[in-house]
Amino acid sequence: MTHLRQTLSTMSFFEGLSEKHLDAIAECASEVAFDAGAMIFEEEGVADAWFIITDGAVALELEVPGRGHHVIQTVHDGEVTGWSWLFPPYRWVFGAQALDPTQAIRFDADSLRVKQEADCTLGYELMSRFANVLASRLEATRLQLLDVYGNRA
Repeated sequence: MTHLRQTLSTMSFFEGLSEKHLDAIAECASEVAFDAGAMIFEEEGVADAWFIITDGAVALELEVPGRGHHVIQTVHDGEVTGWSWLFPPYRWVFGAQALDPTQAIRFDADSLRVKQEADCTLGYELMSRFANVLASRLEATRLQLLDVYGNRA
């Protein structure tokens, strides 16, 4: 865990987080790898984790009826994917597919939810950071919708 803890301390997502909270989050972390083309999680599946990409690229996809999968945003090194673990019923809103061989840090959702319940300050810190992620995803989705539906006469 010391290696993961050190890695997390260098990431902008965790900037300003207390040592205590960084330690708590690191306890829920593990390193994972995905081959190019691998599904990291599927839309509407159980949201049991979230990820920070450390190397590679991941497409966040949305199933558009009659049109198939549509890439909403591409996530790269240092960026977060997976906010659905925060909100019941804990189902993925988007799917995520590795575009390249991808390395990531996976955070166990169940463990983090327990830690947030026990420490409201940790919960607040994570929620404020994920609020920025949500805002980014919402803006990317809005731009994609304009692109898909904006050219209709």
